[in-house]
Amino acid sequence: MDNSQGLVSLWTQGDNVTRFVALVLLVMSLASWSIILLKSLELWRLKRYAAELSGFWHNNSLDLGAQALAPSEDNPFKSLVLVGQDALNHHEQAQHRPALQQQNHPHLHYQLDLSDWVTRCLKAQLDATHAHMQSGLSWLASVGSTAPFVGLFGTVWGIYHALISIGSAGLATIDKVAGPVGEALIMTALGLAVAIPAVLGYNALIRGNKSVHIALNGFAHELHAFLITGARLQRQTRR
Repeated sequence: MDNSQGLVSLWTQGDNVTRFVALVLLVMSLASWSIILLKSLELWRLKRYAAELSGFWHNNSLDLGAQALAPSEDNPFKSLVLVGQDALNHHEQAQHRPALQQQNHPHLHYQLDLSDWVTRCLKAQLDATHAHMQSGLSWLASVGSTAPFVGLFGTVWGIYHALISIGSAGLATIDKVAGPVGEALIMTALGLAVAIPAVLGYNALIRGNKSVHIALNGFAHELHAFLITGARLQRQTRR
């Protein structure tokens, strides 16, 4: 009840600057929690897709393997397979073009061998996936580093505003000062309450994304070897 009354009193007794700072912290908090929840759900789906990769290699063809993966547009592993298939088909069609037609269309990718072309296509898809996974994390980092200072600014301004009011009233007793100053200090607590979840969420999402990045890079490496040689890359166990 006391905290609620303190927040209400902070809003009603504060000036426009104090209210603006409080609204900024509220927007930062809502946006941060939205990003944390959405990215956590996305990370959970990506880890589930990564756990299904073992079934991909138990099929007789790439088409059957792609069908075994989760039929979702946000499945980056399936996107790698589709991109790899398209790259392989495109390169095979380019190799069967008449020499005169290739001269009329002197694109650089006609001069790449199969391995380089597939590598280029898979890397472009990996870069796009990694960029999508990192989206929103910069906001969490920014909130984690700036929210305490935004709250501190609100505290300084609130104390200044309270002292001006007390000075104009001519009352400087402890019971008159403690209330307004304590309400201003709430802004510092609000800044920390916004920053701490953002920092923790950012660190947790970075760790989770790292494991997915490792799985994506490993799968792309194995897929590249299969597209070029027709056989899955054998992993060597280290002793």
